[in-house]
Amino acid sequence: MTPTHPDLRAIRFLPGFSWGPRLTRLVRRVKPRPADLGPEVTATELHLPGTEGNPDVAVCLLRPTLADGPTPLLLWVHGGGLISGTPEQDDRANAAFVRSLGIAVAAVRYRLAPDAVAPAAVEDVYSAFVALTERAERLGVDPGRIAIGGASAGGGLAAAATLLAADRPGPVPVFQLLVYPMLDDRTVLRTDMDTSNVHVWMPGSNRYGWTSYLGTEPGSPDVSEYAAPARRTDLGGLPPAWIGVGANDLFHDEDVDYAERLRAAGVDCTLEVVPGAFHGFDAIFPKAGVSRAFWLAQARALKRALGAAERQE
Repeated sequence: MTPTHPDLRAIRFLPGFSWGPRLTRLVRRVKPRPADLGPEVTATELHLPGTEGNPDVAVCLLRPTLADGPTPLLLWVHGGGLISGTPEQDDRANAAFVRSLGIAVAAVRYRLAPDAVAPAAVEDVYSAFVALTERAERLGVDPGRIAIGGASAGGGLAAAATLLAADRPGPVPVFQLLVYPMLDDRTVLRTDMDTSNVHVWMPGSNRYGWTSYLGTEPGSPDVSEYAAPARRTDLGGLPPAWIGVGANDLFHDEDVDYAERLRAAGVDCTLEVVPGAFHGFDAIFPKAGVSRAFWLAQARALKRALGAAERQE
């Protein structure tokens, strides 16, 4: 465990807390404050059909107002420990991708645990991906340049939906943008981890999130790789990936291991580890220099993967 990054030391003033049923209910009642997207970004709510046996799914589509021709698209999956969160919570960052790269971003509203257990959330994400690909032309999107990404639980769901797409007939995303992804339920079982500088998402919260989503005890032998992507033994043939995580993140080890196994399987994977950064640091301190650099690394990865034209943001 490394010392907390100098840009992030104010985290010591944030009281520690652990997620459970009561806090989850309280947080779900809080609606994110609407972001000012500016005239350069146009927002549209879409209701898309679910894949066979799954309900319809909603996405918030952000597009460049003056888009010229079909744009690349990032399907974005919000975080929240699999138990909370909304697409709107990431509007500012997603709008920044739209303005700086000239891409579209579709943020999916997926079912949350414990109301809906696995595989509900990942099926919603996969349904959104398939439906957006099928409707790409009418939406002004290039179907050959659709990436999938997400943060925390959303990063894990993005990785899982990519596995689904790779294993089923039909389209596959061209890139995975995985921001401190929640990949491995077995982290709950570890007793050897130094958590002295871990903040925000703690071991107790991790246990509650995974238990709520799996509907069973984390670490159970029958947990699907589509629920916990780190369970996948063969990562060959997957699309390229970017994985970013803080050195003091509870997910650090599982994320680094996933990146290394992707590389070993022949998948192009960029791994960015931020010294002294904890889980969700960029969301809590978005104006910090280290957070800005982390976002720019994601933007550059998307630019390379999607052939987007980077602009000054």
